[in-house]
Amino acid sequence: MMDTFKTKATFAAGDRTVAYYSLPVLERAGIGHPSQLPFSLKVLLENLLRREDGRSVTAAHIEALASWHPKHVRATNIAMQPARVLLQDFTGVPAVVDIAAMRDAMARLGGDPKHINPLQDVELVIDHSVQVDAWGNTGAFRINADLEFERNRERYELIKWAQQSVNRFAVLPPDTGIVHQVNLEYLARVVVEERREGQTLAYPDTLVGTDSHTTMVNGLGVLGWGVGGIEAEAAMLGQPLTMLVPEVIGFRLTGRLPDGSTATDLVLTVTEMLRKRGVVNKFVEFFGPGLSALSVADRATIGNMSPEYGSTCAIFPIDDATLEYLKLTGRSESHLELVRAYAQAQGLFRTDASPDPLFTDVLELDLGSVEPSLAGPKRPQDRVPLRIAKSSFESALEAFVKGRGPVRTPVQAVERMVGEGGGVATVPSIRRRASYVGASGDNLELHDGAVVIAAITSCTNTSNPSVMIGAGLLAKKAVEKGLRSKPWVKTSLAPGSQVVTEYLQKAGLTKYLEQLGFYTVGYGCTTCIGNSGPLDEPIANCITEHELVACAVLSGNRNFEGRIHPLVRANYLASPPLVVAYALAGTMDF
Repeated sequence: MMDTFKTKATFAAGDRTVAYYSLPVLERAGIGHPSQLPFSLKVLLENLLRREDGRSVTAAHIEALASWHPKHVRATNIAMQPARVLLQDFTGVPAVVDIAAMRDAMARLGGDPKHINPLQDVELVIDHSVQVDAWGNTGAFRINADLEFERNRERYELIKWAQQSVNRFAVLPPDTGIVHQVNLEYLARVVVEERREGQTLAYPDTLVGTDSHTTMVNGLGVLGWGVGGIEAEAAMLGQPLTMLVPEVIGFRLTGRLPDGSTATDLVLTVTEMLRKRGVVNKFVEFFGPGLSALSVADRATIGNMSPEYGSTCAIFPIDDATLEYLKLTGRSESHLELVRAYAQAQGLFRTDASPDPLFTDVLELDLGSVEPSLAGPKRPQDRVPLRIAKSSFESALEAFVKGRGPVRTPVQAVERMVGEGGGVATVPSIRRRASYVGASGDNLELHDGAVVIAAITSCTNTSNPSVMIGAGLLAKKAVEKGLRSKPWVKTSLAPGSQVVTEYLQKAGLTKYLEQLGFYTVGYGCTTCIGNSGPLDEPIANCITEHELVACAVLSGNRNFEGRIHPLVRANYLASPPLVVAYALAGTMDF
């Protein structure tokens, strides 16, 4: 590799001397203003410095990016090469098939098929296949796991072959966790170190993934995003990703979340704001004093929903919270030393005294203004304040009933009417009710607005201990007051990793969640991607025969009509505590 600007230098990490390609050295050489760049563009600039070859990366590319200014934008193509590729089983299997096909072709040509291997580290997490067939009992997890293996045996045998035969290809087996949460807790390096030319070289961890929510790891200060299968395979084989230098939208956070508001409420607010701003094909980067009040788990929740507000990524810089999370999740002390020392030497470490970078545009949010919210009934950007959720559903119901499909809930109009002491005009005759015979033999009633699925699901929220503990505490209070989930609600708990199960058990909260029907059904995406499994037959028949507008409340990230379950038309995204609350209520009418 070339080093036109002589930026290769060293820094001390504990008692080690580590090499790196230095942005401060580049700036001292008079090349642009790297210190003023957004964190995300600094990471891209280092990628170019380290990979300068005179062809795909030239000195001109480096100069152009180092001189980036939002007021003087030039359309510059750059070639970025991620450090690793992240796969999940649905989108990863085609990549494995292509590797097998290339090996077959190599054998036919008389070569050694074992020479066909990825040139970058590849990690595949199996999480997309588990379905909620069994629920509401202690055997649910085992039943669902057995059915998963039975349905996917051939696919899993292929993946196991790849794990055993292909170099630089790691697999995390089924029933261990969701890819993005496992990436956050276990796989992400933040700073990578490798031996090169007889010395240790450090550089930022970067990745692409075959899932749009790869951006969850942005909360840890790791730059990465979702790509298509062809791009992922190209990256696996050492090919760079060509991209225009993006616009970077700064999102300034101040204050701190008030009591009663959660990271889920925050991300739904952020999603609403950024959808209005328009950030497609742009980077979003968070900054400001409010970052000090957000844990990495909170940041990861925000990063996770980057696809929902349309950005390529949604990144947070490295700071003390990053190091605290790495320590909490068992990374070694020597690695913590490396991350801190590298980030500080490279100008990537944020403190409260850090100057604001240059941005294309800036949005601002006072965390203290965030209120409890849901989003729905069909789009994640359609935030509904909890205080008007009932009225908002009433407003949306007429459109469902008339067969026009759910329209944008007129939240602003509802807020105005409620604030003025009035209500929302509804037509009583459109609300339909029907009875069915429950499992106990009792006659039970379903109606438009009945919640038939309440799922604590998705890495978006199960990765966050504060909201998961909150759900457990609410369950405890409910059980102590003699409350139970309504019998028509299909309840499920699908943690993003086994760590969640461990801390809920240690906190003594698992038994309360289970008493409300929230038994662990699997470690995978489940309801969030529509693997909700069947509703009880009497309930399904009742909904179908009477064309009821049934509802789901889930702690996921997408809620398009029909995505969660074919019979459920209105889907609301909510925090895990609110999922528990709606399971107790059994209806949107509270």
